[in-house]
Amino acid sequence: MIARYTLPEMGALWSEQNKFQKWLEVELAVCEVHAEMGTIPREALEEIKSRAAFTVERINEIEKTTDHDVIAFTTNLAEAIGASSRFVHYGLTSSDVVDTANALLLRDACDILLAKIDALIEVLKRRAFEFKDTPQIGRTHGIHAEPTSFGLVFALWYEEMRRNRERMVRARERVAVGKISGAVGAFAHLDPIVEEKVCQLLGLRAAPVSTQVIQRDRYAEYLCTLAIIASSLEKFALQVRHWQRTEVREAQEKFKRGQKGSSAMPHKRNPILSERICGMARTVRANSIVGLENVALWHERDISHSSAERIVLPDSSATLDYMLAKTASLLDGLVVYPERMLENLNATRGLVFSGQLLLALTQKGISREEAYEWAQRNAMRVWDEGEDFQTLLMEDADIRAHLAPEEIARVFSFDTYLRNVDAIFARVFEEQ
Repeated sequence: MIARYTLPEMGALWSEQNKFQKWLEVELAVCEVHAEMGTIPREALEEIKSRAAFTVERINEIEKTTDHDVIAFTTNLAEAIGASSRFVHYGLTSSDVVDTANALLLRDACDILLAKIDALIEVLKRRAFEFKDTPQIGRTHGIHAEPTSFGLVFALWYEEMRRNRERMVRARERVAVGKISGAVGAFAHLDPIVEEKVCQLLGLRAAPVSTQVIQRDRYAEYLCTLAIIASSLEKFALQVRHWQRTEVREAQEKFKRGQKGSSAMPHKRNPILSERICGMARTVRANSIVGLENVALWHERDISHSSAERIVLPDSSATLDYMLAKTASLLDGLVVYPERMLENLNATRGLVFSGQLLLALTQKGISREEAYEWAQRNAMRVWDEGEDFQTLLMEDADIRAHLAPEEIARVFSFDTYLRNVDAIFARVFEEQ
């Protein structure tokens, strides 16, 4: 479920300011629990809460000496808090703070992405119904196959994005997990109840078991989920690129007034947004490999994952956020040419109805193999000689011996191909 609070933009979410703010939230939650349990004085908690402050600039300055970001952070807090700062970070190791804060960041990133997914799903649904009855040639291997509905393309993508939403919800559950279990996860200096209460305060689940870090299969699942969604968006954009090809021209990206397609060729309308989406999907997929390689760490932890995560977690989150927004805009504004679709349907002079002819002949008692040979020999003449398929069938003695002219004409009807579109739409949009 989308969180009820106001979400920041993805860039702001992954800012240094917000990262340290999340660290502070974790530290304050730990202090709250310690005060509740009597581990630290209530007066110290109030002083910590009222005086705790940091600046990114000061933390970075201190880190030049400490070469340790969490120590630089707690040192900066101590400068602001004073004597009660001795109770900050009490019993914790750095990863207790960093990984629990990461859970907050990743949870919020999931909420932002879920909102963008929902917006795209709405666009796909609207366009599916808009073009439900619009015939288009279906293609397999890039070659004309049989007629289909243009709206079915959007229905297919709608259903795929619903699956992606489910994946995102699962990933959110997987990463929204904190740990306050100490240096090797054995709670040497804290009671497990502290972890449970801190995570409850922060709206997280406590990891049932951990080492010094949250286990990185959780992050890997998040990054792989992002990679799958990015691949879906690439699939959609790749189809738009095909539709926009000059020889096809069944649909194209919206080309706004004043837009330019080429510095050398003023006539160009290039599918630049679709190409951008396809290119960016590669980076999200590549980052998922980093997540998978971060799963294996030495013993209770090493630090090989840390530097890479500082890149791939914000970058993949921000990249997919951008891709989702741009894909929704692309498909919302997609310019569609139904007349061109009809031209392309007729481009092969009736060949796309060969399957319907095959069935019509088998219904007359002709073996499938013989019916296939009769249909194919005429189809090859259309390919090689530019003849009209229906005309050739009318002149074929074998076929005319079994099919009357009106039966041959019925072979070339769209009705059969589109007759179950409503049933498919009912399965996709009503059975939810």
